[in-house]
Amino acid sequence: MIDQTTLGHLFLKQEFDQAPRVGWQIDPFGHSAVQAYLLGAEVGFDSLFFGRIDYQDREKRKKEKSLEVVWRGSRSLGSSAQIFAGAFPANYEPPSGFYFEVNDASPVVQDNVDLFDYNVKERVNDFVAAALSQANITRTNHIMWTMGTDFKYQYAQTWFRNLDKLIHYVNIDGRVNALYSTPSIYTDAKYATKESWPVKTDDYFPYADRANAYWTGYFTSRPALKRYVRMMSGYYLAARQLEFFRGRSNSGPNTDSLADALAIAQHHDAVSGTEKQHVANDYAKRLSIGYVEAEDLVASSLACLVESTKGGGCGKPVSKFKQCPLLNISYCPPSEAELSPGKSLVVVIYNSLGWKRDDVIRIPVNSESVTVQDSSGKEVESQLLPLLNTSVSIRNYYVEAYLGKASSDTPKYWLTFLASVPPLGFSTYIVSRTKQAGTSSMSTIQTIEEIANGTTEIGPGSLRLTYSVDEGKFTHYSNSRSSVNAHIEQSFSFYSGNDGSDNVPQASGAYIFRPNGTFLIKSEDKARASDNSSWTLVG
Repeated sequence: MIDQTTLGHLFLKQEFDQAPRVGWQIDPFGHSAVQAYLLGAEVGFDSLFFGRIDYQDREKRKKEKSLEVVWRGSRSLGSSAQIFAGAFPANYEPPSGFYFEVNDASPVVQDNVDLFDYNVKERVNDFVAAALSQANITRTNHIMWTMGTDFKYQYAQTWFRNLDKLIHYVNIDGRVNALYSTPSIYTDAKYATKESWPVKTDDYFPYADRANAYWTGYFTSRPALKRYVRMMSGYYLAARQLEFFRGRSNSGPNTDSLADALAIAQHHDAVSGTEKQHVANDYAKRLSIGYVEAEDLVASSLACLVESTKGGGCGKPVSKFKQCPLLNISYCPPSEAELSPGKSLVVVIYNSLGWKRDDVIRIPVNSESVTVQDSSGKEVESQLLPLLNTSVSIRNYYVEAYLGKASSDTPKYWLTFLASVPPLGFSTYIVSRTKQAGTSSMSTIQTIEEIANGTTEIGPGSLRLTYSVDEGKFTHYSNSRSSVNAHIEQSFSFYSGNDGSDNVPQASGAYIFRPNGTFLIKSEDKARASDNSSWTLVG
């Protein structure tokens, strides 16, 4: 969200030489306290407005005249990062009777006295009544009407023709003053009153617009798209850093396309997963296009950094680094290639975080005669894990279906090793063939044997984990070193969605989570596992 806000504000500044003063977040499904300070006061906003808050909270705030508040979302920053915030009385729509789309039923303003449907007085009275009604739940004499909603202004002339007439005749009437305005003008008017405002310090979650309609379904809608956006956000951070380290080029690959795609994906009907399928496909396609360009940038930048000498600059790198974005289906052609004698695989690992990372690296390989060394030539302890049949099946399906490649060359193992990477830096590891088979210390795969009471045990040394063979559940944990001995009760459950056919017609779906009870998952087959810890390679 910070990247998206930065991108949008830079565009407005460059194109119009204007800096936004108001956050207009009218349709997201609830609002976190972070919106108040990090994406409100901290980005230079004077105010923040939104439409969706819980229906019970809204009614309470109407009575208390507290729809508008000073929102102090950060305990540590306190009043230094507070912001004036307002929720609308009825989502983000006009008052009832003031919808002027060509297919709406609201009476238009007829000011021709020669026609039988002349209604200026009635329309002015309706306008004043609606204004006074909102004024009775609002502090100060200033109120805001949002004249529009979803899918409106398809024919803008009908709106502005009627609004022009209403403003004209309402001001002649004189009971209230009406004008075209902006959130900034409205905010300035509020500030000028020197009114005291209630202080809010928490968030606006969860959001429900009526009973049994909590908008929490989107927390898990389209999890694959959510994961994709999350992965690309992390990749964008790393790519942008490498772009800076090498120096941005006026020609050639950059991170702009990925930045645009990620910004678009932050829409409240994008990463939330509430869009239709063809729209979700479009978001994913844009992310993919952005990734491809950023991938070229990352590869060339890493090659530049690896080959550069102290004070020598970059030049044209010789190394051709390839990346493996499909490791989630056990697919990485560079690491799967057969290593001939004298040939090595160079693995470069980049850390975009501001602190050192020690993490396990896992790449698919075909040979069991491999060894891993760090950049100084020191041997690194590694491990070979056989690919599970389920992993092989998933890989074969997607590789053949989407990449058009035969599944005959499936790798046999995962090669894993512990890598240590400095902050904002990279580490290099060398994977090579051993001089002859059998020089690495390894034993055979051992299937976990069933012990007493239908359970199995795994774990090295003092740490032991016990699982149920029949249900595959974790049942017992023991650590002789720390004298911990605990029984564990594990269960898997799922929710059945309500279909909305009861007395309250609200179905569970992409937006709203409404369960119809909680159900346990019963295991029908025995769990089978392999003790992979015996495949240890010391190089």
